[in-house]
Amino acid sequence: MNQKQTLAISPSILSADFAKLGEEVRAITAAGANMVHVDVMDGHFVPNLTIGPDVLKALKPHSDLPFDVHLMISPVDPYIDAFLAAGADYLTVHVEAGPHVHRSLQAIRDRGCKAGVTLNPGTPVESVLGVLDLCDLVLVMSVNPGFGGQSFINSQLEKIQRLRAAIDALGKPIRLEVDGGVKPDNAGDVWRAGADTIVAGSAVFAGGPSKYAANIQAIRDACRD
Repeated sequence: MNQKQTLAISPSILSADFAKLGEEVRAITAAGANMVHVDVMDGHFVPNLTIGPDVLKALKPHSDLPFDVHLMISPVDPYIDAFLAAGADYLTVHVEAGPHVHRSLQAIRDRGCKAGVTLNPGTPVESVLGVLDLCDLVLVMSVNPGFGGQSFINSQLEKIQRLRAAIDALGKPIRLEVDGGVKPDNAGDVWRAGADTIVAGSAVFAGGPSKYAANIQAIRDACRD
């Protein structure tokens, strides 16, 4: 049974104006976004530093949308409670970010949050098959994590297809999200491969707030069967 969800666009605030993050979150909400994607990087698991739980907490009052928080930190377990307390609605961890991804996902779910697992471009599909039943979201990185503005890695389309089949076989409504280099010219390929949730950074934030609605709509228009 096909468990594919309605298309959701989750703009990554990594590409927003950091001097105006509250305004930017309000702007993408008004422009038709479905979620707010928050990239958390530690300078260790990935080669960049971004934001911590206090920034997430400060942004929550600016939107009623779900906050889709992607933890690119290792070890991840000591920080789960802080990001949940700050208001994460989805909390997503990498397979490689701790010794026991099953335990990490279980901890997130036990605290009442939706749990996600992330696959880097080099992470095999098989690494998450044993924990799909604990997931509300599976995130496929179509670039190597750490920086925005990278080019889409086309080999990840096959991974999306395989995960779509695995999710459908499980029969659970798990969101299949893709992050990295997704723009209107390839969003259709991502959608048709089986993704239902698209993270877009520069493709949404290009041109400033007056362009956000059109940028989001262009991604939607590309995602036609």
